[in-house]
Amino acid sequence: MNAKVWLVGAGPGDPELLTLKAVRALREADVVLIDDLVNPAVLEHCVEARVVTVGKRGGCRSTPQDFIHRLMLRYTRQGKCVVRLKGGDPCIFGRGGEEAMWLRERGVEVELVNGITAGLAGATNCAVPLTLRGVSRGVTLVTAHTQDDSRLNWRALAEGGTTLVVYMGVAKLEEIRQQLLDGGMAADMPVAMIENASLPQQRECRSELAHMHEDAQAFALKSPAILVIGRVAGSEQAAYLAAASA
Repeated sequence: MNAKVWLVGAGPGDPELLTLKAVRALREADVVLIDDLVNPAVLEHCVEARVVTVGKRGGCRSTPQDFIHRLMLRYTRQGKCVVRLKGGDPCIFGRGGEEAMWLRERGVEVELVNGITAGLAGATNCAVPLTLRGVSRGVTLVTAHTQDDSRLNWRALAEGGTTLVVYMGVAKLEEIRQQLLDGGMAADMPVAMIENASLPQQRECRSELAHMHEDAQAFALKSPAILVIGRVAGSEQAAYLAAASA
């Protein structure tokens, strides 16, 4: 096979959520560059590949992005097939887009392989449908952590009327709460805070917008976690979904 880079989403953690295409890429790989949040169990599909850890986690010591770029380029110039294995989906807060652009500008063949994102898997495991007729007509995925510390337009998000899924928001719960309240979101808006989505150690804390910071502290919520904010996170919606799937 010609040298190329696969940018592969490993999903939120449960190895059974890996796609068949991701498995094929892993089996064909000569080198796998693996992120910290990827479940090591998925490496059973690439027993002969060289595995290189290139961890990137918020608030922790991380492998520089420029080094990862140059590492992928070096291996492909050696004629190797490289899998850049990321948690969740590579194009949802996974830098897949910028990595693909950087590599293609240097003549490297790139293929992106989608993975199930944590917001979807975590919500589903908690019986929260991100969209539901008569309740929510859409879903908005946002990150509370930005490279340049710029602020989201929380007022627009509060007024949007969609289910709001917030990634990397544990350290900014109070800010998120206040911004959404100031933007006009109802104080009793249901919130589901989901830690370690899809893994056996997944935990969830149900709350309301006005109290989510205090409830998260009492629950000792830790990263990685996602927030699902919207009427679909209410207990009556979860009961509806559970009954429908019974």
